[in-house]
Amino acid sequence: MGGWTKEGQPRATHIFEAAAWFRAIKPVCRCGHSATFNPYGIWWRFQCKMWDDDLGKAREKFWCVRCGARTGKRVRPVRIELVDPGPDDIALPMPDEREWKRALSRFRA
Repeated sequence: MGGWTKEGQPRATHIFEAAAWFRAIKPVCRCGHSATFNPYGIWWRFQCKMWDDDLGKAREKFWCVRCGARTGKRVRPVRIELVDPGPDDIALPMPDEREWKRALSRFRA
């Protein structure tokens, strides 16, 4: 799954890894607009929809609201950053605790 940075820190390559390492998901549009998502809620959304949570492929599931309002089309972000979670993160429905612990157990095995 994930890789490592030059500093020896884990680098998430999937949304689940970002959630396991408590890193929020931040899609960034070419217009500069961005939004930050709570890592657990966005992971659970991908799980429920059975979408691939690879960060490269996950980019196709996000779109810029501002560019969409202006152009009438879904404009995909140019990149996804992993950032520290904050109080203003978009909070989606969370998995129940048992589901999260089960997934974490599989990840650590």
